[in-house]
Amino acid sequence: MAEEAQVPAHTGLRRNLGFRDLVVYGLLFIAPMAPVGVFGTLDAKSHGAVALVYLVATVAMGFTAFSYAQMVRVAPQAGSVFTYARKGLGEGPGFIAGWMVMLDYLLIPAVAYLFAGIAMEALVPEVDRWVWTGIAVVVTTLLNLWGVRAAARVGFVVLALEIVVLLVFVASAVTALAEDGARRDWWSPLTGDTMFSFSSVLAAVSVAVLSYLGFDAIASFAEEVTGGSEKVARAVLFCLALAGVLFVTQTYLVALLGPVSSAELAAEPAKQGSAFYDAVDASVGTWLHDLVAASKAIGAAFAALAGQAAAGRLLFAMARDRRLPHVLARTDSGVPRVALLLAAAATMVAAVWAARRDDGLDHLVSVVDVGALTAFVLLHASVVGWFAVRRMEGPPRWWRHVVAPVVGAGILVAVIVEASVSAQLVGVIWLGVGMVVLAVQGAAHRE
Repeated sequence: MAEEAQVPAHTGLRRNLGFRDLVVYGLLFIAPMAPVGVFGTLDAKSHGAVALVYLVATVAMGFTAFSYAQMVRVAPQAGSVFTYARKGLGEGPGFIAGWMVMLDYLLIPAVAYLFAGIAMEALVPEVDRWVWTGIAVVVTTLLNLWGVRAAARVGFVVLALEIVVLLVFVASAVTALAEDGARRDWWSPLTGDTMFSFSSVLAAVSVAVLSYLGFDAIASFAEEVTGGSEKVARAVLFCLALAGVLFVTQTYLVALLGPVSSAELAAEPAKQGSAFYDAVDASVGTWLHDLVAASKAIGAAFAALAGQAAAGRLLFAMARDRRLPHVLARTDSGVPRVALLLAAAATMVAAVWAARRDDGLDHLVSVVDVGALTAFVLLHASVVGWFAVRRMEGPPRWWRHVVAPVVGAGILVAVIVEASVSAQLVGVIWLGVGMVVLAVQGAAHRE
């Protein structure tokens, strides 16, 4: 039976978040215009079928969201996939799941901070991007230390502004298409503008899933939400579905507006980073370019805020269960400040290091999603373990508890196989370190 009543009363986290707050954190972390930075890369990789890439990615992540919704009802606690894998698979797999997702919860905010620094440098080139990046880390860390409720309120305002900018872009794009027509075939964002290759689409999906990483962070706030785990489950599914609609819509429109073909982007990688902005410039005007850039700068910083908050709660949960130094489990006025400060320090180092290198963004983006994808595979396995193998909730519902998670895990494994070699290498190294830590902890336990 579900273990909602077994959440420790002494954790120190306060229940003061509602459904809207959860959605705000999820959408902030995802960012409504997340495809802006990776559009050119995905367009080149998929031979122009960039909207299809996001459609496939939404379906793939939908299975994962469904498994999150199943497990958050079982264990409505901070720690997310770390907690769920412990319940469904045992202590060892639980630690590995938490360890793997930790890589992403620490690096995804670093990518978002770097996006903010790059966007601000484009608007104020006199100040170097690493300075803007550092400022973004400091400001959002202070908000997180203030408290989850206060950060959610500020985040709601930022999210509303992002959505307004997105609506302005959609309206402007539709107007431009109505007046001047499309530069590519109307079906090309779904079928490709030169050729169609499903393996190429799948390779692009391995990068596109980076845009979705964050909806899962909602589960990290399960101990701070009022109204029970059902609210968390609904928020997870809602955020994923809404993000999918937003991503498919904007990439479909900008693909039709783009002055450069996918083949040209593949031949000239230097154009990929600015491909979204170039399409906006060519079809609408520089005013929308500047508006999108400003929105991206602010939105990316607050995406990092949500990511940093989730990372802090993951560290807190693992420390509370003695899997990390226990000092990280300390709270102050309901805020896990020690864990948050450690997460902030790690992301500050990674983000500023990357901001000071010309190839820093490539390095971060190439490795950031393999850890989360591996943890998601263990999440799916935990659903099967809890409901079908251990039968802790009675007879399993085979579609919900076996078929859906197995299909979801299979999709994720295929995406991991198609990921870059550098991403796979970093994932294997990080997994190896985690196995060593687990072995050391096991040896210490036996003594």
